[in-house]
Amino acid sequence: PPQIKEEEEGLCISQDEDQFDLKEETDTLMEIATYEENEHREAHLNSQDISDKDLYLFSCTECDKSFGQISHLKRHMRTHTGEKPFACLECDKSYGDASTLKYHMTTHTGEKPFSCKECDACFSRVSGLKIHMRTHTGEKPFSCKECDRSFSHVFSLKIHMRTHTGERPFSCKECDKRFSQLSTLKNHIRTHTGEKPFSCNECDSSFSQKSNLKTHMRTHTGEKPVSFQEFHKEFSENC
Repeated sequence: PPQIKEEEEGLCISQDEDQFDLKEETDTLMEIATYEENEHREAHLNSQDISDKDLYLFSCTECDKSFGQISHLKRHMRTHTGEKPFACLECDKSYGDASTLKYHMTTHTGEKPFSCKECDACFSRVSGLKIHMRTHTGEKPFSCKECDRSFSHVFSLKIHMRTHTGERPFSCKECDKRFSQLSTLKNHIRTHTGEKPFSCNECDSSFSQKSNLKTHMRTHTGEKPVSFQEFHKEFSENC
């Protein structure tokens, strides 16, 4: 069916676009770690007994979460508004949480005291290392209640759930298209701006998407593309 084909093609794109360089991967894992820590903290608050719940007087108007301090509510509200008031002075990145900015700064200082025993990856926080270790153990503790898919990151599960709900929170300001992932929106924006940030080292060709550059590189290397059937089989076995 067309819907399944579209979703499978999306998996191909995600598989390729997720091949970050080490700096981007570290930064991404850092953000996921903060997200998981916040989710764990909020889940702990919501699991308190009835008498304790009476202490959580500050309720979110967008969802059913409540907090004991207004500062915690304000921080949570940024997950709905997208506000990112904590800006890095070294680059153009901004964050919704001060702790996330703090750990982002380690990408500039280079401080990474937590090392992986399986490979040479290092991380600025222990939670980032724990998340990374799932790539070695194959652990996928976050399961979808709608299908049999499981994920190594809670953030990945949240994105996946949009394939069931149809939620597309990221909208293009230039046209009426909406997307389920921010990365997909960023790729789409380049169709308006004409930006082509991925350049070939062998010739003067440039591309708007990393996957297109990878396909182009085969004209230089002679590498044969993996068929979709082979990719889907391998992807399914690894999930």
